[in-house]
Amino acid sequence: MNARINKKLVRRLVLFHIAVIALANYAVQFTASVGGYDFTWGMFVFPLAILATDLTVRLSTQQNARVIVAVAYVPALVISALLAGWRIGIASGCAYLAGQLLDISVFQKIRERAKSWWMAPLVSTFFANIIDTYVFFAAAFYRSEDAFMAANWPEVAAVDLAFKTIVSVLLFLPAYRVVLGFLQARIARA
Repeated sequence: MNARINKKLVRRLVLFHIAVIALANYAVQFTASVGGYDFTWGMFVFPLAILATDLTVRLSTQQNARVIVAVAYVPALVISALLAGWRIGIASGCAYLAGQLLDISVFQKIRERAKSWWMAPLVSTFFANIIDTYVFFAAAFYRSEDAFMAANWPEVAAVDLAFKTIVSVLLFLPAYRVVLGFLQARIARA
């Protein structure tokens, strides 16, 4: 990929990460229950950031992925704080940074060893979701003013992680393959 495409792609991915994080942090304020399991709506949104990071590593470099995470970090934290409060914003920033940097490293290591296209995004997403989920929920809701979340954050985090994993496998892994093919074809034409 040439430098012009890299810079354009990096800018778009930074904006995408900021939007996904802000939307996920806004949505995390709203809980729902299915079959007696409590979850937040943010768990449907955040896996998109991991998908974008994995595609960046695959199509570009680990360095570009780290740059995207670093550049998106502060604006996403501020926007999240304005939408959902400073505690949520800071918790999100810490979780995002830890989860994304782990995702980048795990993705690249598995990509170098695995022959299947799906192994790296599957495994790295799983581990990134674990770190992101528990860092976020602990920082955001441990002894928070939200009595329900303060009392139930470990359960809600576990359910969110389970749902994120299911959503990632059933929706985002196939989406990763489709978007990867589309972007590879577009890059080849450019």
